[in-house]
This record gives sequence, C-alpha cells and structure tokens, in this order.
Amino acid sequence: MSSGDSHLRDERRAQLAALLDASGTVLRLAAPLVDLLVRLSLAKAFFAPGMLPSSHLFAQTGWPTIIVQVAGPVLLAAGLWVRPVALLMLVLTLLAQTSGPPQDEHPFWAALFGWYVAQGAGPLSLDHLLAKGLGFSPLPLAGRAMAAADWLDRWVGPLYRLAVRLWLAAALAGDALAPSMLPATASAMLPATASAMLPRPWALLAAALLGVGLGTPLVAAGLLVAGTSMAMAGTDHAMTVYAPLLLALLGVSGAGRYSLDSLIAARMHRPAPPADDAPHIVIVGAGFGGMACAAGLRRERARVTLVDRYNYHLFQPLLYQVATAALSPGDIAIPVRGVFRDHPRLRVLCGQVSGMDIANRCITVDGRRLPYDMLVLATGASHGYFGHAEWAAAAPGLKSLNDATSIRSRILAAFEQAEATDDPVVRDTLLTFLICGAGPTGVELAGAIAELARHGMEKDFRNFDPASARILLVQAGPRVLPQFAERLSAFARASLEALGVEVRVNSRVEMIDAKGVVVNGERIAAATVLWAAGVVASPAAAWLGQEPDNAGRIKVGPDLSVPGLPNVFAIGDTALALAWDGQPAPGLAPAAKQAGAYVASVLRARLRGSNPPQPFRYRHQGSLATIGRKSAVADFGRVKLTGALAWWLWGAVHILFLARRRNQFAVILGWVWSYFTFDVGVRLITGDGPSRAGAALAGEQPE
Repeated sequence: MSSGDSHLRDERRAQLAALLDASGTVLRLAAPLVDLLVRLSLAKAFFAPGMLPSSHLFAQTGWPTIIVQVAGPVLLAAGLWVRPVALLMLVLTLLAQTSGPPQDEHPFWAALFGWYVAQGAGPLSLDHLLAKGLGFSPLPLAGRAMAAADWLDRWVGPLYRLAVRLWLAAALAGDALAPSMLPATASAMLPATASAMLPRPWALLAAALLGVGLGTPLVAAGLLVAGTSMAMAGTDHAMTVYAPLLLALLGVSGAGRYSLDSLIAARMHRPAPPADDAPHIVIVGAGFGGMACAAGLRRERARVTLVDRYNYHLFQPLLYQVATAALSPGDIAIPVRGVFRDHPRLRVLCGQVSGMDIANRCITVDGRRLPYDMLVLATGASHGYFGHAEWAAAAPGLKSLNDATSIRSRILAAFEQAEATDDPVVRDTLLTFLICGAGPTGVELAGAIAELARHGMEKDFRNFDPASARILLVQAGPRVLPQFAERLSAFARASLEALGVEVRVNSRVEMIDAKGVVVNGERIAAATVLWAAGVVASPAAAWLGQEPDNAGRIKVGPDLSVPGLPNVFAIGDTALALAWDGQPAPGLAPAAKQAGAYVASVLRARLRGSNPPQPFRYRHQGSLATIGRKSAVADFGRVKLTGALAWWLWGAVHILFLARRRNQFAVILGWVWSYFTFDVGVRLITGDGPSRAGAALAGEQPE
C-alpha cells in the first residue's frame, strides 16, 4: 500500500474516530441525567401506595415489604446503597408478577432493577461520590464491598447488557413474525414492545441490530421515538412508560463489551504505532493551549511529547478561590497523565525547559536534550513588575498553585497575628490588604477577601472584629476592569465599595516593601500586598532569538508559526497573534484553547499532506468577572449583564470548563455549602505564612 493510501486510510479512520468521540461525549453527558430520571421514576412507582404488593404478597412478606417500599424509593432516588436496594426491589417485583395478575410494567421494572444490580448508579448519586473514599475507609467489609462492586461492573455488567439486548430483540422479532408461533411460556417472558408500530422489515432489522449490538444508541432512539409518538397519538400500541426508560438507559449507556459497537470503537481508536522515524512533535506547556493542541494530535501517526514543569493541568480562572480559602487545590487541578492515559502515542514529560538549540532542533529539559521535528511553545506568562523585580517578595502574584497556597497562608496568618497582638497599630497593619491592579484577578481577589473577612470568619476571633479589615484595590488607570464596557466597570466598582473595598483609581504604585506600599507619594502600612497589575511572557523569545514585545511575547504569523521558523509555533500568553480583527488575541483561556486547537489542525494537515487551514482567527465568546456573592459582570458585545444573573452565568460557565466531573462536583458542593452557610472550608495555613506575617511586623524583608 502506498503512503498516500495509508494517509487517506488514517485520515478516514481519524474522522470516524472523531465522530464516535463526539457522539460518545453527547451520550456521556446525557447518561447521568437519564440515570437520575430512571431512578426517580422507579422510586415514584414503588412509593405509590398499593402499587406493588397484592394482599397475597403482603401476607407472605409482612412488614419487610412495607419497610422496603418506604425506605427503598428514598435510597434509590438519592443513589445510596443502590445495588442492594435494587436487588430487594427486583425480588419484590418478581414476587408480585408471579403471585398476582401479571402486569405489563413488571417485566420492565425487573429489567431496570436488574440493570442497577449489575451496573450500579451513575455519577449523580451518593454511591458514586462516596465510592473512592469508601474503598479506603476502615469500615468493616468496605474493601470487600468495593471489590464486589468492581467485579460486577467488569464482568456482570457487560453480560447483563447483552441479555437485555437479546431480550428486547427476541420480543421485537417474536411480535413482528407471529406471537402465536411462540410457546406460551416464552411469550409470557417477553415484554410488550414497539414492534407493532413498525413495519415488519423495520422491526426485524431493529431486532437484528440489537442482537449483534450495532448502532445501539440509534436503534434505541428509533424505538423510543416510535413508542412515544404512538403513545402521544393515543393508539392502542403504546408501550408502558418504563419501556422508553429502559431504551433510553440502554441508548446512553451503549451496547457494552459484547457488541459490534465495541469492536468498531476499539478498531477506530486503536493507535497505529508510529515508526521510529515518525515526526516528533514536542509541546511545551500543559496549560489551556498546550492541552488543546495535545488533544488534537493524540491519534495522529506521530510521536507527541507534552512537557511541563508541573504534573497537573491548572484551571487558572478559579485560582483566586484557592488563594482566599474557598476551594482546595485539588478542586481546580487534574493530573496531565490521567487525561491522556488512554492515548499511548502521547508521552507526558514532567520537567523544566531551560533553553533550546534551534540549529539542531532540540530543547533542554532538566539538563537533557530532547529533539523535535515540530515544536509548539505554550509556556504561558509570569508576574510582571514593570522593572521592579525586588517587589516580588513582598507582593506575590497569582499564577500557580504554589502562589495560591502561599497567598492563602499570608491572608489567614494576618488574621491569626491580629488575634495575638494587643497593639492597635500593629493590628491595623495586619488587617490591611492591598491589591495592586484592578483587572479581573484583582477585582475577584478584593471581593473574595472582603467576603472572607465579613462573612466567612465573623465569629472566629475574640480579640477583634474580622469585618474591620481594610481592603484596598489600587489601579493606575481611570477605572476598574478596563477590558469591560464603562457601564460594567462602574457597576463593578459600586459592588466592591458595597462590600467595603476601598477603590483607588489613577493611583500609581511607587514602591513596595515589607512594611507596605507607597501610592502616589502616600505610605500605606499593609502586611499583605498582592500583585495583579501585570504579567510578562516566559523567556521563549530569548530562547528563539526573537525580538519580544513590551510584554515579552513572540510575534507570530497568521498560522501562529514563529517568523523564520516554520516548524516552531507559539500560542497563548507566549504569542502576540494579531488574530482578532487585526488586534492581539487576549490572554484568556478561550483564546489559548482556540490557538492550541488551530495549531493541531495545522500539524495534522502537514502530517497528512493535505491543504493547510485558513489563517487563525480568534472568536471572542465574551468576558466574565465576579465581584462577590450574587454580583458579577458579563460582556458579550451587544448583550451586557450585571448582578445575580451574571453571577449565576459566571458560575455555570466555570463549572462547564472544568475538565473532570469530580472537579465539577467538588466545586459545586463547595459553592453550595458556602452559599447557604457562609462557611469557608479550606482555611489552612501551610508553609511559611506565619513567618512572613511576623517579618512584616518586625519590618524585615521576607525570604
């Protein structure tokens, strides 16, 4: 086979794999909601008085039946102990079907309860949330229970899906051919299906596809639509409501391991091992841009190496909440290796890049040389102090988890030191928090510290009132949030002042030391000073011998390649890309993700020998910033929102952008708890927070 045919085959397989991925993503997003709907429907049916047991069944079982019928639906709806509860309900359903007059719902009840015995509850359940911790808990038999659940998931679950498919297929085929041809015992075991609503050839085709497990989500969707449409039309062929629920559950969960769907997916996603001489693509930086680029290349016939000095991907927009004790670091960070564990072509390397050799096409990682054929620099940015690097020790910025936990320690240590002192001057200094820069990070930090002082710790101290803390937000320009429309900027300032924040605009920081800040010639004594006024790109421009702009960024071409170096690309905060109607793309997460996905498409085109994509163009999706509880601003161009609506929208957008469901659930639970209780949950002082506060008191320069 020629190389062109091989590339064409790989391209078609990649396209089909991408289609399967997209459909799989939709199904994975829908599966938790369908699972919750099914559990609530079963709970409602079981909880209805007199729904289940006949008098004969009650006489046989007595009070245990009543207890199960009352407590079981509650546990099932909450998703707690779902497997044992479903097993009890399955037994009661079978007893009801055999001891009394048969009902059409009972076979489907039995099938759904059996599903939960074999599969367990989905992500929207207490069982799922508690599973990991339960396996390591000291509770008796907890480890064995988790091992049994894993065994059921691995071996019984796929077999049960196969049994359900064959059961439905037999019902479809039997009704389509002739119910009278089936033995009486077999006919009684098959459910009433939608086959009578379909022409016989279609019913037989659906039965065959279900039996072999080909296109199961589409087949289930077709039968569900047929059944519900006939039910809405009021015909005599309508199925019981639990049949569509079973079809929906099967559709979003898939056919399982023993199916053609599974074989096709495995074939399409099977990585073709790259040859030793396959192009080597190195991506430096596991931020939003680097991760998006790596994701776009994970199935290409190339060797891909993703390098970062940390082993995690950080969701920076919520970093300020770690710094103000609202979230823990694990809520907004995920291991990079965990993201790409199913893609063996992609190698993750944890190390510090210190330089590169352009002539020999290699970079230096922890003193070792790493050769490349194509290089993507997504190295991000660090704090920029406008030529005053000595300010960094007294005014830390917020770019990493280490920064966030250090700032959290400084803030909390200041309150602790204020409780310990009886000197009012020292206490005032300790309780003065000054933030330099009123962009989104500065505004969010100021609002979060104000809420922490006034609502999160109002009853924690005895020697002073935390609400007496003084929070200053200093901005060199004429208004806060200068990236937003003027009306939104004015709203943000008013909201900050309502929280007790002192906003100073047209105020330039002239000096920062351990004792405080000099602003427009005025000395402000502050033990905690935070920097949010500017950033500077990584030294990638110096590595490449390029002339950077004032922010240290590399000016790139229309395809985001570095001028004169067609095999080197720069994205995100590292690059100056005039891709927004001739203006620089902003240093935002969506811009970095779009750039990363675009460079991946450029590299895919090169690897496949196809035409390159059109020049990169940044598509702005809007800007969001939160000030405090039920107060935020959102700018979508013509549509501008403020207040509670913008705040809820800000929360929803940030939840959706988190990479894993675990992080999404953790953040949601943390926010809900804080919203209703005003309690901040991660008030831990780690590292050298107290010593820094003590150094500020003594007028010393912290290390």
